[in-house]
Amino acid sequence: MRHNKKFNHLGRTASHRSSMLANMAISLIMHKRITTTVAKAKALKKYVEPLITRSKEDTTNNRRVVFSYLQNKFAIKELFSVVSEKVGDRPGGYTRIIKLGHRQGDAADICFIELVDFDEAMAKTPKAAKKTRRAGKKAAAQTETAAPAAEVAEEVKAEEPAAEAPAAEEAKAE
Repeated sequence: MRHNKKFNHLGRTASHRSSMLANMAISLIMHKRITTTVAKAKALKKYVEPLITRSKEDTTNNRRVVFSYLQNKFAIKELFSVVSEKVGDRPGGYTRIIKLGHRQGDAADICFIELVDFDEAMAKTPKAAKKTRRAGKKAAAQTETAAPAAEVAEEVKAEEPAAEAPAAEEAKAE
């Protein structure tokens, strides 16, 4: 029976898998977004999110623990300075997986995995107002005809006093 054997081995030995995940985590921290397969991205998400949580508190012990996983002092510096400042108030969920489609050679599912707070394009795009068609075309047509009619009425009212003013001036001049 497979009790408590939920971990995805990714078709690799334990040493190869740990090296691969460490290298991918370093790339993610340094570049903020990487392209990989969906299975590797899900495994990387479980690997890197506890490390980012550790980086929120900058202590010597936390740096040593994270360094034991990553073995790259430049990635540690980036993680504890730049990344931890951006994710300081976020209570988890530091990465986002965006599926891209299938790879041409072997039809593997490909995706982006990125750090959530570093994607300016996702943060700046406001959500569009949801358009519903409950009222149907009749209500839309009524509002369209009502708006131009109101504009025409306002223009006519604005022209009447303007036309009366020059007539009054001519009468005074005679």
